[in-house]
Amino acid sequence: MKDNQMVIRCLNCGTKNRIPPERLHDRPLCGKCGATMDEMIIRCLECGTKNRMPENRLSDRPLCGQCGNLLVATGDQGRPFAVTDATFDREVLSSPGSVLVDCWAPWCGPCRTVAPVLDELAAKYAGGIRIAKLNVDENPVTASRYGIRSIPTMLLFKDGDLVNSLVGALPKETIEGHLRSIMKTN
Repeated sequence: MKDNQMVIRCLNCGTKNRIPPERLHDRPLCGKCGATMDEMIIRCLECGTKNRMPENRLSDRPLCGQCGNLLVATGDQGRPFAVTDATFDREVLSSPGSVLVDCWAPWCGPCRTVAPVLDELAAKYAGGIRIAKLNVDENPVTASRYGIRSIPTMLLFKDGDLVNSLVGALPKETIEGHLRSIMKTN
């Protein structure tokens, strides 16, 4: 075997195939059964089901075919992510599970006080709850839709429904208690 070739086992038939590294991005085919060699098997962490997944779909937030849980941890897990008027419905209202939306503005001192607390809670409860940040100055449609009159305001959503709202720079323990209360019934 040449030094620059890789051996990749076909997930369909088990045959070992020698492939030059420069051909890996060309969707190489198995020499025996013709299956594409860019697929991988990802085991669901929730139910244990093996899911066949093309490598180029890993960034599409793939779900388990058996239980529907997320197969790949996305970049927004473990830290807050930004939402806008355009993305709010997709990222918050259509999101299964629990989402906390922090309504804030860059000029707001109490908002800057709450931000590190939310960063810490996002890391602590990654996978259990998503934390989104909505800049109310840049996204007035969503802010008025939920009647945001003072900031920081935290909106708590469960399966797309608003279940609670918190106003002001609250202590970490208070925010965490509200997060746990909506996570328990996930």
